[in-house]
Amino acid sequence: MSMKKTLQFPLIMRITFILLFVWLSFFILTEFRNYLAPLTLGILFAYLLFPLTHFFEKRGLPRILANIFGILIGISIIYGVSFFIYKQFGLFLEDLPSLKERAAVNLNSMSNSIENLLGIKTGDLKKEVNKIIQRILSQPGEGITTALGPTFFTLFTVLIMPVYIFFLLFYRNKFKELILMLVPDNKHALADRIINEINTLTVRYMTGMFIVVSILIVLNVTGFLIIGLHHALLLGFIAAIMNFIPYYGTIIGYAFPVFMSMFIMDSPIYVVLILIQFIIVQFTENNILTPNIVGTHVSINPFMIILSITLGGFVWGLPGMLIAVPVAAVLRVLGENIEQLKPLGFLLGQSGTEEHSITKEKLKNIFRFNKKK
Repeated sequence: MSMKKTLQFPLIMRITFILLFVWLSFFILTEFRNYLAPLTLGILFAYLLFPLTHFFEKRGLPRILANIFGILIGISIIYGVSFFIYKQFGLFLEDLPSLKERAAVNLNSMSNSIENLLGIKTGDLKKEVNKIIQRILSQPGEGITTALGPTFFTLFTVLIMPVYIFFLLFYRNKFKELILMLVPDNKHALADRIINEINTLTVRYMTGMFIVVSILIVLNVTGFLIIGLHHALLLGFIAAIMNFIPYYGTIIGYAFPVFMSMFIMDSPIYVVLILIQFIIVQFTENNILTPNIVGTHVSINPFMIILSITLGGFVWGLPGMLIAVPVAAVLRVLGENIEQLKPLGFLLGQSGTEEHSITKEKLKNIFRFNKKK
């Protein structure tokens, strides 16, 4: 009888292999960023447009025409929003001279108030803060020129993205069959289940996030218009679109409106109103919109989401932050279904802290205990 022996490596060698794999992965991701980032974004946008193209297919359109119509609609929306933001940004740049003057007046008023209240001299500090404000107000013009300049990467991404999306949607059955060909026959059921779970998760996440961001655009713009904030359309769109990045996105999106209200508006009450709106929108998004529209399919613990977004931003910048959560969710699905990757699934998932989580039952028990007392 022949006995199969499993080769066991010492712990130090396993750790070395893992570190080598991490280093090699980082090298490939950074070295081929200009190729992999557009492709990965294309995959996510393909998932976003899949419900639309599938709708056209069910109505009898050939897949080629369904994909073309879906991509044209998607491009019209994305490029239309981008052009609108670009035009609003142009209006903002036209107001920069007056905004700088207003910021200087507000800074001088704030420093005088601090000196009168606390008796602290703010001369040098005021000069430094004024330099920072002027630099921030001057930076958007340079930043937009750099970001939208005719660089090879920008042109390549804009031109190749629709091509990627079309072929990813057109060959979607072929890709699934390829995966099944690479998997042993006795694992086909498991592979099919994993593929379906990943497809459902990604489609639900991308379409749900698109709907949530669309609603947040309306809420943010309406709120800023009611408050009377300058350039409410531009700031409302940016604050909402940044919500494609969980946790960080909302803070980044509302940082500039708070800055605008603090240094450019004519009353400190605007800061309070924007912070109140921020709290209301955050509560609405976290407790009403995302749970009911996006759902709980991602099922990644918040700490791993933050780490994933941070790592994605470190490796690929803004595109990395956008794709970090879906990629982590896919890894979580793989980890929960493949035995060798169980530790990864456990690390990314939400299980393991149930006894410390706050639930309705625990809250009821606390209130019952207080009543008995």
